Amino acid sequence: MDQDAGFLRWLDSAQAELRTIAGEVSAEALHGLIDELLAARRIALHALGREGLMMRALTMRLFHLGLQASQVGEMTTPALAVGDLLMVAAGPGALESTSSLMRIARAAGARVVLLTAEPAAPLARLADLVLLMPARTMARASSDPSAFTMGSAFEGMLFMLSEYLVGQLADRMGETEDAMRARHTNLE
Repeated sequence: MDQDAGFLRWLDSAQAELRTIAGEVSAEALHGLIDELLAARRIALHALGREGLMMRALTMRLFHLGLQASQVGEMTTPALAVGDLLMVAAGPGALESTSSLMRIARAAGARVVLLTAEPAAPLARLADLVLLMPARTMARASSDPSAFTMGSAFEGMLFMLSEYLVGQLADRMGETEDAMRARHTNLE
């Protein structure tokens, strides 16, 4: 099989960039997020754009784990209340629609988690837990070299974080891939 040397060089660069970002993630916040997910009665997830695609993927895997997870905006998303969790990703850290959703969840008594790339994210004031992944985003241009175009490093980190979370949750819950697979839709 032929290999594209350019692709392999890019992959090395992308991996190094993601590892650098991951090195800035707080272990305390990461373990706190796992605890929040395990403690929640129901979990609603939200993000916009490409970040939203990553959160949709995480929503699906949380459902496969047997958790009551849904995507904000879907007709089957239940009302949040005390004991529930709203988990939002907002790389830029300041989105009006996301702010509104966070306020609604807090007013209903739900806990709120924010995943962001911005250390001074205004949305952090509305969150019970903030997990910072200081990656480039679409909202913050940088002259620093990046393997990712237009801020996709944050979205890449969201995917990697999701995979880690699902593995950690499965271990803590005693879930197997067979059990998760049994919850996967058969309507494909």
